[in-house]
Amino acid sequence: MRELIKMVVVLTVLSAFSGGLLASLRNGTKDKIEYQQLKFVKGPAILDIFKGATNNPLLDRFKLKDGTVERSFFVGKFNGKTDTVAFESYGKGFGGDIGLMVGVNLDTNKIVGVGVTTLSETPGVGSRAKTDPSFVAQFKGRPLEETFKVKADGGQVDALSGATVTSRGVAAGLTDAGLIYKRLKPELEKKLKNFSTKAVKTKKGEKNG
Repeated sequence: MRELIKMVVVLTVLSAFSGGLLASLRNGTKDKIEYQQLKFVKGPAILDIFKGATNNPLLDRFKLKDGTVERSFFVGKFNGKTDTVAFESYGKGFGGDIGLMVGVNLDTNKIVGVGVTTLSETPGVGSRAKTDPSFVAQFKGRPLEETFKVKADGGQVDALSGATVTSRGVAAGLTDAGLIYKRLKPELEKKLKNFSTKAVKTKKGEKNG
């Protein structure tokens, strides 16, 4: 009986130690894993949207609560101003959810760029939403708070040939992005103001040093 109790105690201690070690490793690598996912999955779309930015938008990012959802926002700095953010929204395509990275300028409320991050559409048909730059280029400069629809539904979006359902999904994702932006704009403005202040303080610190 004593041997059995000893065995249970030893196993309990080992399990607790192993669990703590694994938790520590997970917490220690969490940020690195998140950055790698950003770099290879969402990164290409973010960097394309922020082409010409003087900062690294993959590093300059923050999160905001949107109800029960926590959303990530990426900051782009142009001409010394941090007035542009990008964030992800989703629309329903033919093969499932379509992930969209949408960039918007807070001064003008206009789209600076759109990129598809994830999709499961038919190769060579709906998949062109991600590979055909002319499709997403049509959204640049449009007010984000518009309601987006394909022309077949009375809207303004030129659908991909043979991929109307995919195009509708992208349009729905953009419309959803507009609603997210409208809800969170006051908080976004506060965050970007802090980014600007932080940059100024850093420059002053460099001069004083």
